[in-house]
Amino acid sequence: MVASNRLLDLLGVELPIIQAPMAGATTPDMVIAVSNAGGLGSLPSALYSEAELRAALDAVRAGTSRPINLNFFSHQNPADDPARQAAWRRALAPYYVEAGLDPEAPVAAGGRAPFNDALAQVVEDYRPEVVSFHFGLPSPELTERVRRTGARIIASATTVAEARWLEARGVDAVIAMGFDAGGHRGNFLDHDMSTQIGTFSLVPRLVDIVSVPVIATGGVADRRAVLAAFALGAEAAQVGTAYLLTPEAGISEAYRQALASADEATAITNLFTGRPARGIVNRLMAELGPLSDLAPPFPTAGGAVAPLRKAAEAAGRGDFSPLWAGQAFRVAEPMSSAELTRRLAGVG
Repeated sequence: MVASNRLLDLLGVELPIIQAPMAGATTPDMVIAVSNAGGLGSLPSALYSEAELRAALDAVRAGTSRPINLNFFSHQNPADDPARQAAWRRALAPYYVEAGLDPEAPVAAGGRAPFNDALAQVVEDYRPEVVSFHFGLPSPELTERVRRTGARIIASATTVAEARWLEARGVDAVIAMGFDAGGHRGNFLDHDMSTQIGTFSLVPRLVDIVSVPVIATGGVADRRAVLAAFALGAEAAQVGTAYLLTPEAGISEAYRQALASADEATAITNLFTGRPARGIVNRLMAELGPLSDLAPPFPTAGGAVAPLRKAAEAAGRGDFSPLWAGQAFRVAEPMSSAELTRRLAGVG
């Protein structure tokens, strides 16, 4: 089985493998390696400032002339809620005391940058071949600015309704994000986690109801899963967690140890950012959640957790770190990003 040439031609790549954009873990070196191997390397923007994003893109463009994907979040930042933030600080205070930290000390605001005018200007200046969005799409005006650069636009859907919504707004392909996927859920029309479904149930449903190509993501960590996705009608696979085991991944030693030694327990949690995301169960998730009404809305929960994360990681522990991973993380094997891309595509 091979992927349809339709999507390969659309994205301008040789192999039907998209490296998932993983904020905080994906490095320019990973993007370069994947794109040079024939897949689509994806650079996440959510944790970059505009200047940092430009520097990262300069590095990527210096390392590859092949197509790349620039990924953005499309959320709206919430209104300030001091009472909610104070309640969250109180819930975390015992951990601060245990770590020898001042629970009353000011903390940086947790944040992820939504797509805006400044980031649209970056797209216009660098003209990536593909732009992807998480949590729906930005305003029609911003989306049209991206489209005018010639970039192909793809976006995540976790339900049939979301896929239809995206197709109606002119996306070039839909990423079918199953409930087994690691990292932040891409849902934007429905926030009920109990109705989310797995990748290999979602993919054929989306293939049947949209006319644009469907990309499978979630639970795809080796060649067997890629073939299964193709058999269900997907035209490419977007793979995230498996790339965390590559030397190009910019993750902590505690994160690498968790991926190598943890049992197979992952869970959906909102403790680290305020929005549901799948990761390996650690101390904070086990003791406060994993889903808690105490966590303030995305993306503001992370600021108060950050000092605890820093202290624990300095001691070699991931007790307070977002250890994002999909349900199939134990299937993945350590290797370079280039080799992984070729193996997933069945050419190496």
